[in-house]
Amino acid sequence: MLELSHITKSYEGQPLLKNISFKVGPGETVCLLGASGSGKSTLLRMIAGLELPDAGQILWDSTDLVSTPPHLRDFGLVFQDYALFPHLDVFNNVAFGLKMRNWEKQKIQERVAETLEIVNLSVFANRKVADLSGGEQQRVALARALAPHPQLLMFDEPLGALDRALREEVLNELRMILHRTQILAIYVTHDQEEAFTLADRILLLHDGEIVCEGTPADVVNHPCSAWAAKFLGLGNVINGLKVEGLKVETDYGIFNMACDHKHQKGDKVNLLVRPYEVQKEADEIRGKVVDVIFQQNQFKVTLENGLYIHLKDAPKIGQKIAVKVAVECLG
Repeated sequence: MLELSHITKSYEGQPLLKNISFKVGPGETVCLLGASGSGKSTLLRMIAGLELPDAGQILWDSTDLVSTPPHLRDFGLVFQDYALFPHLDVFNNVAFGLKMRNWEKQKIQERVAETLEIVNLSVFANRKVADLSGGEQQRVALARALAPHPQLLMFDEPLGALDRALREEVLNELRMILHRTQILAIYVTHDQEEAFTLADRILLLHDGEIVCEGTPADVVNHPCSAWAAKFLGLGNVINGLKVEGLKVETDYGIFNMACDHKHQKGDKVNLLVRPYEVQKEADEIRGKVVDVIFQQNQFKVTLENGLYIHLKDAPKIGQKIAVKVAVECLG
């Protein structure tokens, strides 16, 4: 099991990572999700041994790895740019790490064949990697990382160079491979779709801190802050003031709000207005339609006041609508 305990890191006197702690259990895939500059790639490089923390511990089965060089950690790393050897064919790219570990020739043959079968590239063994598509090259990089039986697999924005259709294809294949091999994995990305597709658990990073943690369903259903709700695109995040009883007064009207926070009258409150119509007794948002965009099987309707809602049927531009919505307190 991997455990990070109170990891901190600064660059040029500015804190980049602040007291980061988390664990990755057997067979688990954890996604570090955050915007550029949030510290997620630096955190991955520390786990790999390519950078050192200023403070804290990186533990594998309770053994501190901070002083262990990268090649002795037995971790696999897959990069966005693949980092393949263009002068070698697929077989020898995958075999490279095994040769560095002085595996016997027959054992290398067997393991490379086995790994290429896992990533569905058996018929490409003798191909030059330069002749492969981007998705195929990424699978070669994955096979090379898998071949030595690593204790942990790490991915640093591995699908960023692929177009949308190819990214979805490789993402689904990667998900099945990780489930089948049951290798511990840490996946760094800024792409929510990738994180929600792959992750057993998501760690949402912002300004060097873990601000939200849980299963994909957890972080969507229970965002931990206004920033998290905005970053995940969960709906309209608005500000208000607590008034009498359960009421919160905002620029968009007064909403009835029951929550677990201990708000006092006059406190500033962040609310999440989910962009989906509900049938139960609920608050309403009202306004004149200024924009309608078709997205997949529904319409994103933007109102004059800046709020938006997703509807099955498209209203007309200029039409005034009132829609019942679910409103949550974010603190």
